[in-house]
Formats: sequence, C-alpha cells, structure tokens
Amino acid sequence: MIHINSKRDILTLKESFEVEFKKATGKNGKGKLPNDFLESYSAMANTSGGNIFLGIEESRNSIELIGIENPEYVIKELFDTLNNPQKVNVNILNNEDIVIINIDQKNIIWVKIPKATRKQKPVFKGQNPFTGTFIRQGEGDYKCKEECIKRLLAEQIEDSRDSKVLKNFDFDDIELSTFYAYRNIFKSHKPDHPFNALNDIDFLQSIGGYKKNRESGTVGLTLAGLLMFGKQNSIEDVLPYYMVDYQERPRAVTEKRWVDRVYPDGTWSGNIFDFYRIVIRKLYQDLKIPFSLKEAQREEDTPIHQAIREAFINALVHADYSERLAILIVKRPDMFGFRNPGLMRIPIEVAIRGGESDCRNRNIQKMFMLIGYAEKAGSGIPKIYQSWSKYNWTKPLLYEKNSHHPQTLLELRMINLLDEEIIQKLKTVFSHSFDSLNENEINILATAYIEEEINHKRVLEILDIHPSDVSDILKKLTKDAFLHKSGIGKGTVYKLATRDTIGSTGGVTDSTGGVTDSTRGVRFYKKEEIPEEILQKIEEITNTISNKPRVKKEVMQTTIYKICEFGYFSPDILSKLLNRNKDTIKDYISELVAKKLLIPYFSSPNSPKQAYTSKKE
Repeated sequence: MIHINSKRDILTLKESFEVEFKKATGKNGKGKLPNDFLESYSAMANTSGGNIFLGIEESRNSIELIGIENPEYVIKELFDTLNNPQKVNVNILNNEDIVIINIDQKNIIWVKIPKATRKQKPVFKGQNPFTGTFIRQGEGDYKCKEECIKRLLAEQIEDSRDSKVLKNFDFDDIELSTFYAYRNIFKSHKPDHPFNALNDIDFLQSIGGYKKNRESGTVGLTLAGLLMFGKQNSIEDVLPYYMVDYQERPRAVTEKRWVDRVYPDGTWSGNIFDFYRIVIRKLYQDLKIPFSLKEAQREEDTPIHQAIREAFINALVHADYSERLAILIVKRPDMFGFRNPGLMRIPIEVAIRGGESDCRNRNIQKMFMLIGYAEKAGSGIPKIYQSWSKYNWTKPLLYEKNSHHPQTLLELRMINLLDEEIIQKLKTVFSHSFDSLNENEINILATAYIEEEINHKRVLEILDIHPSDVSDILKKLTKDAFLHKSGIGKGTVYKLATRDTIGSTGGVTDSTGGVTDSTRGVRFYKKEEIPEEILQKIEEITNTISNKPRVKKEVMQTTIYKICEFGYFSPDILSKLLNRNKDTIKDYISELVAKKLLIPYFSSPNSPKQAYTSKKE
C-alpha cells in the first residue's frame, strides 16, 4: 500500500510508476478538470496504469503544490465526464481510486488509474477508437497507431486467439511425425485415457486442434492445431511473420554470436511442438543438477528444470503469433532468456502473485497440460520465482517492451548477488570506498552490474524496504559516484558509474532477434535507435536552429543541454541532430563539461564511444 504524506513521497512515486501532474485550477482558480485529462486517462489505462495528481504544477526541475480550493466539485466533474459515453467509452474508476490528500495545507486530488483489462481496451476519448485512443510512452501521451488499435480490438473480442478455424486447412497440413510423437507421449502419460481409442481426427478434435465453426459451418484445423503440429509452409501461409528461434551464446556477455541455433530452416518440421522437443533438451543440457530425460518427459524433476520448462512453455502459449517478431529463446552460461511477441494480458504483478490467468492461446496450453508438460493456469510464473529463490539466485526479471514491437521478456540469471566473484570485481573498481557499503547498497550495485542497469521499481523487487528508503539509497550511491543517473520520471535508470572498467555482462532479448545491450533501453542512443516520441521532442527543440548557418554560442549550448536531458548522446549523433560539424560540437561540449553542465559516460575523456548527458541534481 502506497501512502502519500509529502512532496517527497510524490517524487518517489514518480520514479517507479507513471505519474502526471496537472494544475487543474481553472479560470476562477477554484478547480476544474483539465481539458487534457481524458488523453492521460486513456493513455495510462491502455498502457500500464498510472497516477494523476490534480493541483500540482510541474516545472523543469521541481513540482509546486498549487492546491484545489473545491476538490469535491472537480471529483464530481470527473465522474460526470467518465460516465458520459459522448466523451469517453468506458469508466474504469471506482470511488476508492480517487483520494483527496492534504499536503502543506493544500488539497491535492490523487487519481489512481488502473491498467484496463483486455475486455475494456481500447479506452478512448470521444466515440471513435481510431481517433481517440492514446498510449503512454516515456513521459507523454501519444495517439495510438491504427495497427495497435486493431490489435487491442482483436484481443478484446478473442478470448483465445488459437481457437480460430482455418478455412481450407485440414489433416493434410499436419506433420504426421510430430502428431504421432504427441499421441505416443499422451498414451505414455495417460495410458487409460479414453482419447487413446479415438481415430486421428477425433483425437485432434478432442484436444482442440480441429473443430467446426458453428456460424460459418467451416470444418478444419484450428490455429492451435496448425501451430502445434503443422508443416512449416502451411503455418507460414496463415502467419507470414511466424518465426521461432533458439540461440546458444558462448559467453556471459552481450553479443549476437551463437554456437548453436534452431530455427525453421527446412531441416525439421518448423512447428512449435517439435521446436519445444528439440530445444528443451538443449536448455537442460549441462545443468549442474542431476536429471534424467526420456522422450522430453520430465523424470526426477528439480525446481530449476521445472522453472525452465514453465518459462519456455509460457512463451509459446502467450505469444501473439500474428506479430512481426520471433519467439526467441537464448541460453548463456549465466542465464536463460525468453521472449514472446505480444504484451501480457494481465498486470505483471498479478502474474507474479499467481492465481489468475488469461492465456492468449488456451488450446496450445491445454495440449501441453494434457501430456504433463505444463502446470495449471496461473501457477507458472510463481513457480519460476519460487524455484529461483531456492538457489539464492538473483530474482527473475519479467517485463514488457512496447516501443517498436510489443513483447514480453523473462530473464533467469543463475547468479547470486553476493557471489564472491561479483563482489571482487566491484571491489576492484571502487577500491576501498566499496568497504563502506552496507548489504542493501551492495545488492543494488551487484544488480546494476549483472543487469547493466537498475531502476527504482527493480530495487523494490529485490529489497524489502520502503520506497522512500530506496530513493535515499539511490541518491546516496549517485552522490558518492557509485552510480550514474539518467532519464526522468519512470524512465530514470541507474548504472555503475565506471561501467566501462568492468565490462558488459547483461542482456535481454531484443526486437531484432539478438541479445541487446541493455543500455539501449537506458537511453544511450544511436540515431537510428532513438524512440520516435523522443525524436519528435528533440526535433521540436532543434527545428528553430538546425537550418540556420550561424547561431549564438549560448543558444547552441542550451540546445545541446536540452537534448542531453533525454539521455547519453555522442558528439557524432549530436552533430547529426543539429546539422553541425562534429568538431564544432565537440568545442561546445568541452565548455559544457568544464562548467559541469554535461557528464561524460566513460571515465576516459578520449574514449571512442564517449557520450554525454545533462547534469542532474
């Protein structure tokens, strides 16, 4: 439960969750619902939820409590608006979601907007979803693209995406070797089950792979049946972007080099059941835990094998196979990475807690459950977390990305935060100053080293302490030069201040099919990787000077400072953004660094990868 008693509490909340401040005083100064409230309401509801504070004005570096003289009037206006179908399509707020808090004798209205359910999305302003749907990106609200809106509408209607009957697809599109392998495993797992006596079509129908559409009369394979047992060409006829990919990486570092790979290359069926059977053996191989495997069936299961299996199947059953993104499984000496296209249908914290499930492909999930490969719905993620905790390994990292392709990612690292090797590396870098740190501070630095970055929310996941205490520790570690801070609000991230000395270990599966350098998400930009919403803001800053041949030095330095507020930028990228000679930009940067207005990323001033960010208080 989050309690807000001070400005400091509000700023702490801003670093972990989506937060928006609105003055909301109106023309008479007594209080009025802001005109742009519905845009923020729609954006937060369609993304991850959030908090809107009415009665607070935000400036560049601080917030000012303005207060609302008549909060009850504003709350009534808010509910009247949300319940008016001419203004918004759905009200997802209850009375308990709106709280009047008093700070420094000022009335502030705190509106807690939950993440809308799949059935409620898209939440949109007005009466047309294609013009009134917004999503949250960075610190702003942006109109949702048509492709995204269509996806939300499809998710709303289809409880299970894989139950669709495919016209003109039948048993001829099935890879028989895969199907009979499944039947044999089913019979071995359930020798007395009545399904064993059925013919092939009836068996496939009983497990959800073949059925009749009662509205159209179409009879044939379901999408689940085709994905699970189909031939590669047949799958690609329905899903042109279909791709499953396994890559084994040789080292515990960020790189795209692989020593073993499995993908649909024509040497095997290409369907997801064969992909699972091939890859699960490779994932289990070399685990330093006794285990025997027979027909990819679990025997002498350990918690780690269970967790890996759950994570793998979880990626397969929750994937949106219509997306232009591969299912990617990565194995490294220090971690397992799982990525599936599509965002989660329930909030991450609910999935971790367990007990609730909204599976995107329920028939595929059912097929795995029938042969004992998957657990009951809603228990998979909690089991993964419990299994990892038994070995004192760093807590699993489950998160979503929605900048280019919506995707869900899960990292399972086989590393103890207090491992002697990690501690020794940190001691080598920070020397005697490291000895003054307490256990919580060491855990934060170790996580920042292992995962290449850390934020307020991640610290709350690994340490059982109050959010305000987290803010204090991060502030102290930043002040004492253990961490570098970049970004604003929820986008604020921290990384080791001397990361270039230690090297790179982290990696999360990225949207291009490799294991990415996490700093890309930390705002260490290459021009082609700058998110669209950030690039738009930068263009707004630069459009008045980028085409002018001569600009005052003070104006140019101010512009560079403002750009670098968004993250780390190299002189080369800044020169392209500003349409200026790189050497000239370097001169401006040198003066800004000398004035301590810009902070270099690397400790070595001549590093070829050097980049700069604006100084943060």
